[in-house]
Amino acid sequence: MRPLMACAMAILLSVASAGAAERPNNSDRKKPAKAASSKPTTRKKVVAAKKSDANNAYQIGRASWYGEYFHGRTTASGEPYNMFQFTAAHRQLPLGTYLKVTNLRNNNWVIVRVNDRGPVPENRIIDLSYGAAQMLGLRAAGVERVRLDIVKPEAMAALGAPSVPVEAVAALD
Repeated sequence: MRPLMACAMAILLSVASAGAAERPNNSDRKKPAKAASSKPTTRKKVVAAKKSDANNAYQIGRASWYGEYFHGRTTASGEPYNMFQFTAAHRQLPLGTYLKVTNLRNNNWVIVRVNDRGPVPENRIIDLSYGAAQMLGLRAAGVERVRLDIVKPEAMAALGAPSVPVEAVAALD
């Protein structure tokens, strides 16, 4: 099991680092005007407010982890929770979204898939599986400050990973 996990992590790390190059500054280009919509835009405002201008991170905040007590219980996606997989619980992101989670204390990072809703405490932005917390080095501390970056569906598709619809992630931009 460990060699398989090590191989999968090596592939994920190489794909994520390939997509981690800096984006060009397109602030000088004008964006086309969007047509007025009758749909409420509250969700987009909430997501946009949580984006960090620094380094284009999706979210920065505190992360915690959950483990053995929930192992085998059904997640919001309908699958059983496996504490050794690299998964996470997030309040707003579409289920199936892949995130690069970076521990800001030690710069360790891991790619996780959102498969559950949470965390319950309001002062936390994400709950990580035991396996993901172990990779980040936050298992002993319990709670750490992290940075969340959305991994583009195209990068995960290159690995053959099931992906969330592109429209769902594009709606977050």
